[in-house]
Amino acid sequence: MNNSQVGSTLVFDVTEPAEIVLRIAAVDPVTESLLISSGGRAVEAVELPGRQHYLRAPEGRLTVTYSAEVPPTRPRSPDVTELDRIVALRPSRYCPSDRMAGFAGTMFGGLPDPASTVRAIRDWVHDHLSYEPGSSGPTTDAADTLLDGRGVCRDYAHLVTTLCRALNVPARVAAVYAPGLSPMDFHLVAETALDGRWRVWDATGLAPRQSLIRIATGRDAADTALATTLSGWLTMPELLITAVAGGDLPIDDHTGLVELA
Repeated sequence: MNNSQVGSTLVFDVTEPAEIVLRIAAVDPVTESLLISSGGRAVEAVELPGRQHYLRAPEGRLTVTYSAEVPPTRPRSPDVTELDRIVALRPSRYCPSDRMAGFAGTMFGGLPDPASTVRAIRDWVHDHLSYEPGSSGPTTDAADTLLDGRGVCRDYAHLVTTLCRALNVPARVAAVYAPGLSPMDFHLVAETALDGRWRVWDATGLAPRQSLIRIATGRDAADTALATTLSGWLTMPELLITAVAGGDLPIDDHTGLVELA
């Protein structure tokens, strides 16, 4: 099987010089390139832990182009540590699990084991939400999504994560490149700790989990945003994502236990 090819182009209109942190780089690429320019001049970025890139953007149009090749076989993610488990059980900005314990217990309590609980939650979210681009915004949390009954990938991932935490199953989210996704975009999925390993779940069912390529991991989308503005002012009028698997896309019934590298 050949390497997967992923990439992204982000165009910003910077109206006031800005500090930006990007999280668009794939984990464990074979080769990669990150080119950033403004007004025909290169802009340097500093890589920080967690495959983050920090830069200072001058006023004007800023263009970020990233590309990478990722091998079909990659190292497994680390085992779930005790600290991982503790963090992944806490409520967070977009995953208010403390507010949803009653609903989660009524709907999914009493199942025989954590894996059965997660599967039931994933299937319920898939069946009861409508995927509607533009139906949610940057302040929408899992409780809003539950009440509204619609959302995009981040809303699906937040709701799965929240309901799992509410039933004491450690859960987090992962931003990924997703070969097979249509329309193509950055994608967010949930991960749960089962038997000491992180298992990935996609309640949208829009891409096979076996071909997903990790970008970032966090408590919710606040930790995995593709671009965070620390100071200044900017907008992003253009965004282009590519993700092509190195071979045939696998078939995924979204019930088995799959690990994301």
